[in-house]
Parts: sequence; structure tokens; C-alpha cells
Amino acid sequence: MSLKIGALAVDPPLILAPMAGITDRWFRKIIRDIGGVGIVSMEFISSDALTRGNERTINLMAFAEEERPLAIQIYGSNAERMAAAAEIVEEMRADVCDINMGCPANKVLKGCSGAALMGDLSLAERIIKECRKRLTIPLTVKFRAGIDAKRENFLELGRICEANGVNAVTMHARTAKQMFSGEADWSRIARLKQALSIPVIGNGDVETPDDALRLMRETGCDGVMIGRASMKNPWIFSQTASLMAGRRAPEASVAMRRELIFKHFGAIRAAATDDPKFVLHKIRTFTGWYTHGLPNGRLLRQRMNDIQTSEGYLEALEEFFELHAAA
Repeated sequence: MSLKIGALAVDPPLILAPMAGITDRWFRKIIRDIGGVGIVSMEFISSDALTRGNERTINLMAFAEEERPLAIQIYGSNAERMAAAAEIVEEMRADVCDINMGCPANKVLKGCSGAALMGDLSLAERIIKECRKRLTIPLTVKFRAGIDAKRENFLELGRICEANGVNAVTMHARTAKQMFSGEADWSRIARLKQALSIPVIGNGDVETPDDALRLMRETGCDGVMIGRASMKNPWIFSQTASLMAGRRAPEASVAMRRELIFKHFGAIRAAATDDPKFVLHKIRTFTGWYTHGLPNGRLLRQRMNDIQTSEGYLEALEEFFELHAAA
């Protein structure tokens, strides 16, 4: 089972969602090393910052060859700047350029970017047209069902994408107003798939490998994008790929989780030795997700709130895993 985005074959048809502050070079490498993912996505990039040569933004865009295929997602509200940013994405040799028309975060919406573009489809179309003109690599667009339940226009936006040379679309089956609350209505993905001839990738409420297969079965979508579930279970892509092949992979053991956590945190510390606050922030963020599902993980997360150094975090984690190894 494979997915074609333009000339790019994506096998298995499983995609790591772009997540701000999460899908950095270290997390993408972790997901790639485990396996089972078809494309990894970079955390989304501001077209304004990118085209103005913002150093921090350019540093965020570094990636390694072993991460491929890789998508870089850009956001913004100015068609010319978005097109210029798309050119830079191609110059950086990304495999896919993705346009964000689905982010529901207030700071993005206030700039008339992300999901706000679903409230101005003429601007959305101008952005798509200008980006498509500048690119030779595949172009994709990610969006939601609409601004809110009264303004669901995902079918219209999907048709605009198809008419203007977009190679595939991804839909998160909630409205922007819902953010991540309530349930994702997968019937919207099924309707979008029926309306379009280009590939449709489904997103929203995929928590387990069984969910991923059920989403494809119920909607007919061509691929599945997984976001937050991968933070709690980085093995979800490998487990889903196994299930697609007719095998059920075992759950990750406590020992496997320990090895992954220390590998990930060790890579962050080695790469950012001059910025201990950054290292601490990253470790604290990922500890909160990685310890979901671990015995007494909640108690560990509570303890972590009082630790103020990365060394202290790692010592507490080591102590935690030693206790479980002895149990």
C-alpha cells in the first residue's frame, strides 16, 4: 500500500504531522530510526521570517539526508512572500512543500494565516497559484473542515487545490474553532475523498495503529497523518506499518522507552551545549509526553516540575527506570 504525491512515492502512506516545537531535527531522527514512517514533516515555518533571513528560522530548517522524504510546511498571508518562501524550500532540497491553511492557534489566526485563510478563499487561491508557479517539487496543502461548523468549506478549498495543481491535500477533520477538543468527524474526510481525484490524507483522532487502519477503511483516504499520538508513542508508525502488512507489533517495553528517552535527550544535549535553558525546555516538554503509559508516569511528571536542570532531570529519570527494572 503506497501513496503517490506527484512523482514522490510514499510507502508506507503514513506521515508525521508538522508540530511547532516538536518535530525538530532530533524528534524527526527518532521517528526515522524507529521506522514505519513515509514522510516526516518539519515544524511549520513563517514565510515572513524565512524571506527576511531570520537566523533562528533558517537554523530550524536544517535536516539530514537520512530524514528523507521530508516535507517543509510554510505559513503566511502574503501570496508573494509565500511564493518566495516556497522557492527557498525548494532550494533547500526538501521533498515536499506544504502550505498551512489549518493551524487554529490564535497568534497564527491573528495574522490571517493558517486556518484564517479558510475565511478568505480568494486569498488562499492566490497563495496556492503563486506557490505552484515557483515550484517543481510536489506541493501539498493542509487544512481543517472550516472556521467553525457554520462555515465548513473544506470541499470548496479542496477543489481549489486540485484545480491549481496541488499534488495532495491533508485535512484535520475538526473546525478551527474546535482546536483539539471534541471529536474529529471522519465523515468529512470521506466526503473530501469522494469529491477529489488527487490524494487525500486524513488527520485527527488517530491514537492507535487500529485507528489509522480504521480511518483509511472508513473514509477511503490515501494516507494518514499522525501528530500528537506520536509524542506519546513514537513507535506508532512502525506498529501501524506492521498492522498494514498483517502483523501486530508488540507494545514498546519500559526498557525500550528508557533507551529512546536517553538517546533523544542525549542528542539534544550534545547539539545545544551552549544553551542549557533550551535543553531543559526540550527535555521537560518531551518528558511530559514520553512518560504517558509508563507505570507511575504521572508521579514522575509531578516530580519533574520541581527540577531546574537537565542534569537533575536525567538523574530523576535514571532513578525512575532503575526502580522499574528492579520491580
